[in-house]
Amino acid sequence: MTPRRLALLLLAAFLLVANAGQAQAAGYRYWSFWDRDGGTWVYATQGPSLVRPSDGDVQGFRFAVSEDSGDAAQPRGTADFATICAKTPAEDGSKRVALVLDFGTASDAPSGETPPAPRTACARVSPEATTADALAAVAGPLRYDTNALLCAIAGYPKSGCGEQVSQKENRTTTAAPETAAAKGDGEDGDGPSVGLYAGIAVVAALAAAATWQARRRRNAPR
Repeated sequence: MTPRRLALLLLAAFLLVANAGQAQAAGYRYWSFWDRDGGTWVYATQGPSLVRPSDGDVQGFRFAVSEDSGDAAQPRGTADFATICAKTPAEDGSKRVALVLDFGTASDAPSGETPPAPRTACARVSPEATTADALAAVAGPLRYDTNALLCAIAGYPKSGCGEQVSQKENRTTTAAPETAAAKGDGEDGDGPSVGLYAGIAVVAALAAAATWQARRRRNAPR
């Protein structure tokens, strides 16, 4: 094998590795859950059925396609408790939770569906109520799957739940991501693919072959 041919094979293997990483890029179409900390949205580490907000808290939900919590789209629009709950005065024996509901963009919507406009709501609920209770009070109907993943708010979307979406080819396959909108533990499951490791191994093997071939040529009797 000539040095030129080895170089071409190495280049091809390198491109294979790069393309394998891109081909594996995919996201999940789901409702993410957020807490408002001062002026910043923070991705929730627990699902809405486990969180018990306090009076005056602001929480948000965003429907979008994202790979994991690291690149999840944040809720848009007003996120100020005083503004959202201005017409809902405090009452003894209850608490108020401000909710920001962002139904996402047309590019995130399932085929054949149009996302409603983002909106806010002030839920007045019992002191022991969870975020899921507050959400049900102002944004029903809600839809969950058998794993307690929040699938729909105010009936949107009509079908589907956490399906995987190929960002390159815009194809979907059935999947159920572990997100904060379900049991959420704050972990994400992304990482190098098997194809990527295989490609790296191919590059390493070809590099070793090229080195061996060059040494053999140098040591060959003249």
